[in-house]
Amino acid sequence: MNNTGFVCARPKGERTQLEIRAVAQRNDLPEEPGQDIAAPSAGADASAGADMRAAPRFTLLIRAAKLIVDGGEFLCILRDASATGVKIRLFTPIPDHQTLAIELGNGDRHAARLVWTTGDHAGLQFLQEIDVQRLIDERDGAYPRRQVRLRLMLDAVLHSGGESVHVQFHDISQQGACIECEKWLMVHELVRLDTGVMPSIYAKVRWRNHPRYGLVFEQTFKLDELARISAPLQLSQALSDAARRKGQPD
Repeated sequence: MNNTGFVCARPKGERTQLEIRAVAQRNDLPEEPGQDIAAPSAGADASAGADMRAAPRFTLLIRAAKLIVDGGEFLCILRDASATGVKIRLFTPIPDHQTLAIELGNGDRHAARLVWTTGDHAGLQFLQEIDVQRLIDERDGAYPRRQVRLRLMLDAVLHSGGESVHVQFHDISQQGACIECEKWLMVHELVRLDTGVMPSIYAKVRWRNHPRYGLVFEQTFKLDELARISAPLQLSQALSDAARRKGQPD
């Protein structure tokens, strides 16, 4: 078991690289039984679908990423991927949207479109071909090998030195968060955060640029735990944004 809380399958031979295994196969993004959105079957869209299935596929055991839905961010797991598309595991249904993208921990972002959904999985087609090896490795990019950080606007109460003050989360990962706090905090200071939507969080101040502070959690979140806590908050905002767009005149 790794620090994401998922159990990785046993590696075969010498194909293991870091925490993932890439197994080259034929046929990208196989058609899924009972899919909610059918893959294109005619014209240019059919040609695009054929191109996706013709690209070599790589099976990723564990690769955390963000699904960007009209600017809102949702945690997901990348599974089968190729230069033209990817299969992802979802933790919440994908809301109605205008744009989609996959963002990796290293900051790389790839625009995509939804091809199919079934259960808690979905198939996406990249709008432009990508470098699959870069997606697998993640040692390049603006933030090499950094954990996925979820942009999240969440109010909380911070307890420090006998005082309780209101703070706001700006982003969160499995290991820490960035908050905005009007009270001056000391580096290495131990604080407690109460949000009302997750258990009390104990954390130490890692860096400060008042009023912004970086925190390291005393106990890390499992990936699926963080995804299920954050998803309702993000989904509510996404649905509100979608309803507002529908109400706007053309």
